[in-house]
Amino acid sequence: MNIFVSEEIASVCPEFVGAAVEAQVVNTSYCDELWQEIHALEEKFRKELTTESLKEIPSIAATRRIYKACGKDPSRYRPASEALIRRMLQGKELYQIDTLVDLINLASIAFGYSIGGFDADKFVGDTLTLGIGREGEPYEGIGRGMLNIAGLPVYRDALGGVGTPTSDNERTKITLGTTHLVVLINGYDGNEKRVIDNARFIQDLIRKYGRSDGGSYLIYK
Repeated sequence: MNIFVSEEIASVCPEFVGAAVEAQVVNTSYCDELWQEIHALEEKFRKELTTESLKEIPSIAATRRIYKACGKDPSRYRPASEALIRRMLQGKELYQIDTLVDLINLASIAFGYSIGGFDADKFVGDTLTLGIGREGEPYEGIGRGMLNIAGLPVYRDALGGVGTPTSDNERTKITLGTTHLVVLINGYDGNEKRVIDNARFIQDLIRKYGRSDGGSYLIYK
């Protein structure tokens, strides 16, 4: 997989650093041990954070700044990491989807980065490019219908958009049949060490819960 950061992203966030984890996996519908980890983190965050203070987490604050720089209101189109933590702090249950999606959500909550998870066999071509969404660009968010992604950072394959920090695309979503996983971590705060730590955390999770050897990761800027 080749991943490029476009000039339009580099111009508004020259410090951007991303990581891509790629692995062969086995998905399952539910994993109780994984959810014990998720609930433990929920309890910790409910003691430490509020819906206002979570915006100050550096990884979330940086993503919100990029939304504004690209022309999007981060309070209307929340980064996924912020939305997940916010939901926990409001006392709402996180959505349970399947083991791979659930562990990616855990990784996003734990580090505050917006993370995209994809069935890589559904990509068209072998290259992804991170750019900015355009007016009228078609994009079907998972469970959200058609989204206006103008002004949102977006990964595109040869056919079009596959992932934004708000929602990934229905076309390339993870299912129970997914065996070739790609996870993209978006470090708009430029903290390469923390991005790498997040990638290794995901590798640990898929080793424990995805019947995987952990695969490999690469850094892109």
